[in-house]
Amino acid sequence: MPDLLASVAGLTALHERDRLDAAVVGLLAQWLEPAALALYACVGPAAAPRLQRLASVRRGQSVRPGEPSWSYLYRTMIPVLRGAGLRCVAPDLIGFGRSDKPVAREEYTYQRHVDWMRAVLVGLDLRDVTLVCQDWGGLIGLRLVAEHPGRFARVVAANTGLPTGDVPMPDVWHRFREVVRTAPALSVSRLVQSGCRTTLTPEVLAAYEAPFPDPSYAAAVRAMPELVPTTPDDPASEANRAAWRQLAAWDKPFLVAFSDRDPITGAMAPVLKDTVPGAAGLEHPVIEGAGHFLQEDAGERLGAVIAEFVRAHPA
Repeated sequence: MPDLLASVAGLTALHERDRLDAAVVGLLAQWLEPAALALYACVGPAAAPRLQRLASVRRGQSVRPGEPSWSYLYRTMIPVLRGAGLRCVAPDLIGFGRSDKPVAREEYTYQRHVDWMRAVLVGLDLRDVTLVCQDWGGLIGLRLVAEHPGRFARVVAANTGLPTGDVPMPDVWHRFREVVRTAPALSVSRLVQSGCRTTLTPEVLAAYEAPFPDPSYAAAVRAMPELVPTTPDDPASEANRAAWRQLAAWDKPFLVAFSDRDPITGAMAPVLKDTVPGAAGLEHPVIEGAGHFLQEDAGERLGAVIAEFVRAHPA
């Protein structure tokens, strides 16, 4: 059965594990019967490595996921994909969902996030993968596609990109980064709501707050915008340029499925279509009426698009 790796944004912590897990598992039980599956990735300096838990939840062969959302974002897509016979793997990033949450911001770097997700890809020995990437899912997932092309069969890019710092980020993104950097108190649910066109219910808003019982859990939320390359000499810039060179030779199916109302990533859609050979000749859908978090605004529609894409392009 093909694997579908949904790389999102979700958040979890290193302390008060029992209280946090009880709250989050209660939410998960509403849409996927959870069976805990813990993966461990080595982090920290080589001289003093530590183990962090990468959390995922599985039903049969289905495992799920991380700025500032978590695998809950995929709750309406996964049933559609499972119904099409796809195994779904959606790990929460370190710092999000049910994954461990280092409390020091300096623990989070772009490269570490790539390496932590590489641990999932290699640790589960995922092959014939269809990467579905949105927001940070592309910043991390497209790096993995470039560095492990043999493990991936297809890519679906949705409201994402792979910045190198050579092209300015849009003003709306800089405003978002400044809010996250300077706000005395952060409301994760408000950040998610600001990226949606639909009005989220109190229950859904509570689900996005659940992984953050207090501000000490939200170090990754504060850290992530600072990790996006915004200058050509950013620590991640050269690795991302190298990834673009690999993507420019990627001839496997590459679907660009952006929404029509995302001011942050919208400009990346034509770049991906023009750069990646595997995008040529495909009919790239536009998910109408959806904002940045198109999984929330149009999850079932996006799920159906992905299922049909996989069916039409067997490995």
